[in-house]
Amino acid sequence: MTAFDAQRMLLGDLPLTFLWEVSLRVIVAFLAVFCFLKFSGRRGIKQLSRFELVVILTLGSAAGDVTFYEDVPVLPVLLVFVTLLVLYRGTIFVMKRNKTWEGWIDGLPITVVKDGVYEIHSLRNLNISSSELFMELRQQGVEHLGQVRLGLLETDGDLSLYFYAPEDTRPGLSVLPDEHRPEYASPPSAGLYCCVACGLAMSHQTAALFSCARCGHTICSPALDTVRGC
Repeated sequence: MTAFDAQRMLLGDLPLTFLWEVSLRVIVAFLAVFCFLKFSGRRGIKQLSRFELVVILTLGSAAGDVTFYEDVPVLPVLLVFVTLLVLYRGTIFVMKRNKTWEGWIDGLPITVVKDGVYEIHSLRNLNISSSELFMELRQQGVEHLGQVRLGLLETDGDLSLYFYAPEDTRPGLSVLPDEHRPEYASPPSAGLYCCVACGLAMSHQTAALFSCARCGHTICSPALDTVRGC
């Protein structure tokens, strides 16, 4: 073997004309992916659910292999695309008629915030930290949980929020980063404090150790009552 051999580094044992075949394979793969998305329906170009992500990853693997591997024939890859399209449309057809099957395949929206506090059991079962949830809330203009009447984690990973009217805003746990949200085991003064584990707002007396009446957590933060947008 010769070091720094241009032929070996750039094309290996393939002839220069193989580059034209690569171009043709890319066009075929592109058209196959385009046709799949075209005929799979508008769901195929929305933000992906888990099921759709699996389909797209499978498509990407098939399309990538056929573009530059000379020993991968085109027709079997096209059959992969056709089979996936039939499978996809068939699964969507069943999901529209069977809610149990739809929930198992795509998942269901999960309530993460309700009436200004966390839904504890939902958060424990989700693969999401409180800091990640806080980031999502801040990006939608939320300063504290008391502004949120209902928060749903959708099947595509988006967070849908329904807000209280300004006059109905409740005292709530701040969703700001730690440097902007003081936390105490024993609050320095009497007032309204929120459990940092579940968001419950409680009136607290001076010098007493905090203990949440809802979840038993012992760390709290001053409750905020600012109105959204102010």
